Amino acid sequence: MDYRDRHVVVTGGTGALGSAVVAALVEAGAVCHIPYIDAGELERFSLRSHARVQLAGKVELSDEAAVAKFYEGLPQLWASIHLAGGFGMSAIAKTTKADLMKQVDMNFVTAFLCCAAAVRSMERTNAGGRIVNVATRPALEWRSGAGMVAYTASKAAVAALTVALAEEVIKHGILVNAIAPATMDTPANRKAMPDADPAAWAKVEDVAATILFLASGENRVTRGAVVPVYGRG
Repeated sequence: MDYRDRHVVVTGGTGALGSAVVAALVEAGAVCHIPYIDAGELERFSLRSHARVQLAGKVELSDEAAVAKFYEGLPQLWASIHLAGGFGMSAIAKTTKADLMKQVDMNFVTAFLCCAAAVRSMERTNAGGRIVNVATRPALEWRSGAGMVAYTASKAAVAALTVALAEEVIKHGILVNAIAPATMDTPANRKAMPDADPAAWAKVEDVAATILFLASGENRVTRGAVVPVYGRG
């Protein structure tokens, strides 16, 4: 896949999956624009000094004005990949409204605002583009979301956003899709589940390869898809 001279936003680009996506993009020739808020995560991000990685600090992705300002300052945008989000496991009886709204803000609101800003940017140039969101396996298989209802609902909203938006913007040549990961093989997940066998977990490099195709010019027909990337689990 050829991303030479293409400008791509990657939210959550300093995280485990984000790092794999950015590494693959820069290898394919892309210029990556990465908003971040976690300074500690940035320190662990090995590509922070790469010539084709542009970092934008302290961008709160649930803040409409901050997101609009970030996107308005970009060169001609080809793709916007939205990996930022958060996980929360809690029985509903122990989940407060504040807990729910935190999940909604981290997962749905960030994706919604970035989608809206990306569409405005792409419509200005009338050159088409690609948007990729991140749902989750429970967003497709609701019963598997027991014990994490707030998280599941927020990610199901991302899936619905993706499919509805794909129909809305195809007339502008913008293809919108999402991936739906199960457990991925990341340092955080290995630490959180030390007794689990990570052999069946999806590798972040393999998930990144799916994202790269969906965000590429080689993807000419796939839109409105929420693609399972479950690994062998």
